[in-house]
Amino acid sequence: MEGGRGPAAGEGGGGRREEGGRRGGCCRRRAELGSCPAASVPPQRRWPGGQERPVPRAQRGAFTCSPLCLPLQDGPAVKRMAVTFQQAQRVGCTLLKALLRFAFMVANNLVAIPSYVLYLIVLQPLRVLDSKLFWYIEGVLFKWLLAMVASWGWWAGYTVVEWGDDVKAVSEDEAMVLVNHQATGDVCTLMMCLQDKGTVVRQMMWLMDHIFKYTNFGIVSLIHGDFFIRQGKAHRDQQLVLLQEHLEKYYRSRNRKWIVLFPEGGFLRKRRETSQAFAKKNNLPFLKHVTLPRLGATQVILKTLVAPQENGTPAGRDAVIKESKSKGLQWVIDTTIAYPKGEPIDIQTWILGYRQPTVTHVHYRIFPIKDVPAEPEALTHWLYQRFIEKEDLLTHFYETGAFPPLQGQTKAVSRAMTLSNLWLVGIQSLAFLSGGMWYCILQYFYHCLF
Repeated sequence: MEGGRGPAAGEGGGGRREEGGRRGGCCRRRAELGSCPAASVPPQRRWPGGQERPVPRAQRGAFTCSPLCLPLQDGPAVKRMAVTFQQAQRVGCTLLKALLRFAFMVANNLVAIPSYVLYLIVLQPLRVLDSKLFWYIEGVLFKWLLAMVASWGWWAGYTVVEWGDDVKAVSEDEAMVLVNHQATGDVCTLMMCLQDKGTVVRQMMWLMDHIFKYTNFGIVSLIHGDFFIRQGKAHRDQQLVLLQEHLEKYYRSRNRKWIVLFPEGGFLRKRRETSQAFAKKNNLPFLKHVTLPRLGATQVILKTLVAPQENGTPAGRDAVIKESKSKGLQWVIDTTIAYPKGEPIDIQTWILGYRQPTVTHVHYRIFPIKDVPAEPEALTHWLYQRFIEKEDLLTHFYETGAFPPLQGQTKAVSRAMTLSNLWLVGIQSLAFLSGGMWYCILQYFYHCLF
């Protein structure tokens, strides 16, 4: 009897011990044996005859241990605590780095932007004597400011790989750059990837939302001659008239070459639903990675900056263009920005650097201006086709991690753009030295006057 009962009891007790081990840890067995003084539950009792009394389900796993038993029962928990501590360290380091980067950005703006403004104030007599030289110097200072913005992302590990046509070949010609718009980081990305394109950055004009006028960089863009456009139907017609007047007044008088605009008229996340509804209503393709572009600004730019031809020579009404020997717009550069996994970088990430190092991919296609139609209906169709192609490019990129090869190529070729750290450090040093110099000058005049 005892021998027969033993295995059964052993099996039952073993099953309960196994379950108790899973639920209550090492002290389950010790409590049963009465050998664990740290256990909070007395050892199990037995029925008369030696049979083990079953433990109620509610009490299973209720045994608790003292800290002395932790090394025996809580190995995984200790590991989890270690992992959590490591994660906390990483978060702390990221926050500290973001705080330091933000402080550097603030200091950078406090010295660089006032220095830019003060240099140009002092050079106003040169603007009267030699306007071309004045705007050349302004362009150099403007490029250096954009390089400082680029350095914030470059030093955080946010780099750019370029695909498609090589735009350096047309860097000295007039061109219109059409860019898809996903986030505020698009502008920073362009500021970075155009730094090594010759004179492009210092001779370019930006079209941007009017809200940027009220940012720290707004005064710089106003002086440089960028155009701030107000969105919305209520302002659309008036803004197009103002854009044409702005181009006629500033574009060639300040020797601008490239003009950059975002034809979608807003961020992808804000316009996608409206664009898809419009596409469905008008039997147009359904787009997920871009939105249907707006025609207005593109049409005004082409109408104003393309030199009208009359028997192969500029028309008489464009005497200003003829005198300045300008050929007008010669190229349209279709630029597509793609972020890994479709997760765009915003300006906060660019400044604080809390995101892991990321490679942004930029694809270029160059179209001769003669291939761009002038009539509104044909131009609308042509512009839609460019963004339908952008949709295909982005779909291919998100599926494969690369852009497809250009027509006539068997393999897509990419180029990693680089910035010289020595050059960036030199520009930053010049900015801080200039800030210190202007502070001393202004302080001297303040003490002289007051």
